[in-house]
Parts: sequence; C-alpha cells; structure tokens
Amino acid sequence: MRFESFVGFGAGVLALCHMAISSPLSSPGQPEIVAVAAFPEDNAFHHVVNGQKNNIFVTIENKSDRNVTVQSIGGSFHQVDSNKLVKNITAVPYKVPLLEGSKLQLPFNFHSEFRPGDLRLTLWVDHVADGETSRVHAYESVVTIVEPEGSWLDWKLWLTYAIVSAGLGGLGYYTYLTFIPQPKKRKTAPSAVSAPVGTVTATGAGGYQEEWIPEHHFKKPKTRRTKSGAATSGDETSGAEVSMSEVRKRKGKK
Repeated sequence: MRFESFVGFGAGVLALCHMAISSPLSSPGQPEIVAVAAFPEDNAFHHVVNGQKNNIFVTIENKSDRNVTVQSIGGSFHQVDSNKLVKNITAVPYKVPLLEGSKLQLPFNFHSEFRPGDLRLTLWVDHVADGETSRVHAYESVVTIVEPEGSWLDWKLWLTYAIVSAGLGGLGYYTYLTFIPQPKKRKTAPSAVSAPVGTVTATGAGGYQEEWIPEHHFKKPKTRRTKSGAATSGDETSGAEVSMSEVRKRKGKK
C-alpha cells in the first residue's frame, strides 16, 4: 500500500514539472518595432539650419503580432567626440495606433540654436503596448549646424539694416556737433530808415511836404516896372510860385 502511494506521489510531481516546463511564460516579451529616420532628399548633407524649422521623416514598422500605439518622438544633440549631452529636443506627441504588421511614416520638426559646427543627433520613438511603454532608436548620426542664407526679400534683414543705419547716422551727427567747431554767425545791424524832419502838411488827395520844396519858391520876387509899365522878363514869376504863395496865405488865414 505504501509502495503504491509513493509511486502515485512521484507521478504527480513529474506531471507538475512537465507542465511547468512546457507552459509558456505568463508575461510576453516586447513587440518588435523598427524605426528609421531620414532627412528629405533636398537635404542630402544633413544640414540643420539655425532659427528655422528642420524636417526629418520617421518610418515606423510593427513586426509583431500585437497592436501598439506610437506615443511620441523625441531626440537630443550631443558632442561628437565626448558624446556629452548638449540639449534635448522637445518631444512631439502623436498617439497614433500602429496595427500588427503595418508601417507608417511620421514627420518630425525641430529647431536649432547652436554654434555652427558638427553635432551628433539622436532620435527615438516611444510606443505603448498593453499598457507598457517602450523606446526604440530611430536615428543617430552626425549633422552639420549652419546659419540661414541671407535673402534680399527678407524684411527682417532690411529692418535691421535701417535701425543700424539710423543709429550710426545719429551718432555721427552728434559727434559732428560736439567735436567740430561751428562757424559763428555774423550779426548785421538793421539799416536805419531816414524819416522826414519837420511837420508834414497835406491838402486833399494831392498832398505834399513843405520841407522838400526849396525855400526860394516861397519867396515873392520883387517886380520892376519899366517906363512902359511892363514887367521885365527877369521879374516875372512862374505860375507854380504864385500858386504856392497863395496856398501859404490861405493856410495862414485858417
């Protein structure tokens, strides 16, 4: 009896061991996700332009038998020699479902504000499967940081030139007024206006000024009569002299 119970117990243990070995693990492994990033065809030299939006395309393929969700794409810049971190790139959220056996391409845009030169660019994709977040690398290569090319149609460039030119012009004018002596202006005395001396007398519309009339016109010449009773030619008075003397007499009577 004891022997039979011992054999039964051993058989049960062997069955349990066989079930434990043959049964799969309760937690499945991470899904196989492949991500590859590439610059556009017009950027064959992998140039990253400062101050502009740089584009790169990330192709993601789900090679597993499970559906996943592409959570976000991020990256970072590193030194080429020491691989020292320079700056992280802000991650862009997508939250796009990726079915089993499917593939999709997502654009990724980032900005750069670095000194021109070579840096190592690293990009990765975060995805979620069954509530678990995983990360796969999509890109790791050396890129060249360059400055943007100038354009004659860039209004910002023209505005900068105008501001700088106005500042230099104002500074030059201030320097000219401060350090270069200015010629003194000559003051010219106002010319004196001659005013008539004496009183001005006018009669009616045809007025006149007595001080401008010679005095001999106001003197009444003496007349000499000859034996014939006629005045000589030298004693004759002109009509203007007589009229002037009559005006003076009238004014005296007034």
